Amino acid sequence: MRELQASVITDAVEKLCMDAAYNLPEDVKKALSDMQEKEGSDIGKYILGQVCDNYKVAAEEEVALCQDTGTALFIIEMGQELVITGGGLVDAINEGVRRGYTNGYLRKSMVAEPIFERVNTKDNTPAVIHYEIVEGDGLKITLLPKGGGAENCSAVRMLRPADGLKGVMDFVVETVDAAGGKPCPPVVVGVGVGGTADYAAYLSKKALNREIGVHNPNPNYAKMEEELLERINKLGIGPQGLGGVATALAVNVEYFPCHIASLPVFVTMNCHSQRHKSVEL
Repeated sequence: MRELQASVITDAVEKLCMDAAYNLPEDVKKALSDMQEKEGSDIGKYILGQVCDNYKVAAEEEVALCQDTGTALFIIEMGQELVITGGGLVDAINEGVRRGYTNGYLRKSMVAEPIFERVNTKDNTPAVIHYEIVEGDGLKITLLPKGGGAENCSAVRMLRPADGLKGVMDFVVETVDAAGGKPCPPVVVGVGVGGTADYAAYLSKKALNREIGVHNPNPNYAKMEEELLERINKLGIGPQGLGGVATALAVNVEYFPCHIASLPVFVTMNCHSQRHKSVEL
């Protein structure tokens, strides 16, 4: 067994919140630059140039890439031999979010109750936290600041098993097409297939954290990702929905076994500010 102080987690999360808001991952920078070269539309090329200038300024001046600094969504991979001491894990994460969003001058977007009293919590807590228990005594914390515009374009469909590959792919493409410019393309599309409706939603979020250009290790799903990206970039939506071929930077698919009578599919998108950062403690 290994012990880890809750205060160490809080400090790490605080830094993670600011790092994710200010610094775009290198794979995303490369994908945006590559897409600018491929884009045939003049307005599309101009927009992608502005996007690239934006991430450079954000990093240099340590300001948020986007005014929507998102819901603080975490995926926690916790070793089964790790013990958190000096406080609880959830409290440690939320305190880190509170400090990170306050000290980093990041917009606070969370309301305490969704329907009747939508009062801002003023510190972007509580975080949305997903957990995976893994072997060992480590702790990996991944933050995906989830912007509201792209999140609002999420969709789920409970397909019939007979709908098969065609049904899944058609639904993904239809979802992106219906979203148009609302999720601020070029987007990264996360697709969760299998499990249950709620687990497919989690898989779609997990898919967004995969490095652009890295395909699912299953060759069938890797081919599916390539074909989906090709179909989506033929929709003509383009950067910011103003036309062109740069509608998506990547399509990442994660899957899980499911019931014999079910075929759940969940689609989540991230905008061109494809923010995600991880730290291992």
